[in-house]
Amino acid sequence: MEESQRRLLQIHRLKLVTDLQPEPLYSRLLAKGIFTKDMIEEVQNSGTRRNQARELITDLQTRGTRAFPAFLESLRETGQHNLADLLGKGLSFQPSSSISVKPVVPVEGFRPAQQDRPTAVSVQCTDPDLLGPRKPTNKAQKYDTVYRMEASPRGCCLIINNVDFHPNSHLKPRMGSDVDCESVQNLFEKLCFKIIVRKNLTKQLMLEELRSLAQKNHAHFDCCVVVILSHGNQAPHRQFPGAIYGVDGTPPIPVQHIVSHLDGSHCPTLREKPKIFFIQACGGEQKDTGFHTAEEVDSAPDKSPETTSLQTDATPYRAEDEPDAVSSLPTTSDILVSYSTFPGYVSWRDKKEGSWYIKTLVRVFSEFAHSEDLQTLLTRVTRNISENEEAIGVYKQIPGSFNFLRKHLYFS
Repeated sequence: MEESQRRLLQIHRLKLVTDLQPEPLYSRLLAKGIFTKDMIEEVQNSGTRRNQARELITDLQTRGTRAFPAFLESLRETGQHNLADLLGKGLSFQPSSSISVKPVVPVEGFRPAQQDRPTAVSVQCTDPDLLGPRKPTNKAQKYDTVYRMEASPRGCCLIINNVDFHPNSHLKPRMGSDVDCESVQNLFEKLCFKIIVRKNLTKQLMLEELRSLAQKNHAHFDCCVVVILSHGNQAPHRQFPGAIYGVDGTPPIPVQHIVSHLDGSHCPTLREKPKIFFIQACGGEQKDTGFHTAEEVDSAPDKSPETTSLQTDATPYRAEDEPDAVSSLPTTSDILVSYSTFPGYVSWRDKKEGSWYIKTLVRVFSEFAHSEDLQTLLTRVTRNISENEEAIGVYKQIPGSFNFLRKHLYFS
């Protein structure tokens, strides 16, 4: 979608949320290929008509170049001509660039009046309300480049731990995930977060928990963290790829929709505050065997993952989960999504010790979070996992992140 079209939807957002009738639009937007059936269901599950309208307008801006004209056409097909005309007129309006401006001709002998300068007087004032604007202190200047992290607690940390999947889902139990859950809970408790743990949630319950988190008042918090431990699969998206399963095994939730619950449109009290997502799930079914560095070629042992206690969080790729998605909403600022593995690849988990990603993340954060910013910490995690000596000769894994933060983030 073009930026001018997104601006129109934002300008008329209140009118659209107030008057839009989304229900008749669903079948038409589905037939036009703008949304998938799963995405329509998620919009319908968002609640009241106003909430559905709000969700529809937000999701529409993340779709392809055909989204806006298809939306206008669908509005007219369903008799919502007032909204179609409103958006159509705004799209066709172009400000004129042919305005003539007469040059200002100076008048001979005229001089602009000079402002009288007050005489400097030495006055001592102890009332802060009378002191006027003050120069920013070092602390105030610091917050130009560093997020404020002084609230106690710093914010909420929601942990969704999906371990036991329904038999008809054909998804294996995620043995070792409880170890991950406990260790990450202990970590963020030490980092002064308010912990919310939810276990074995269906897709619908996951969405409800995310909506509940978004509806909280975060005004007195400085940050929000979401940790998801579950099965996942590949779902292409230019902004936040991947999708996460609930324990019922129904079509997974695209990470894009998970993240959108806390963006600037859906959670106003978290605007300009960091929203951090840690996702331990597979991004696909590919297994990375890595490559040997020069000094390892002759010494690497011949191991097989079948002889270890390793498992993956992979599930078959379903291409229809998220087609033709495009990126970029201004509301995604101050968001970072950290993935346990590269999109398209499996993520390894030990049945007894937990996943490589969470185990390493907790260890690195526990050791360095008091002095290093989040991006540096994640770089350490990536390096440690990618160079995991225990995995030489078996399979490799490399985490990564999609970073839309505007400042440095220090947990301490």
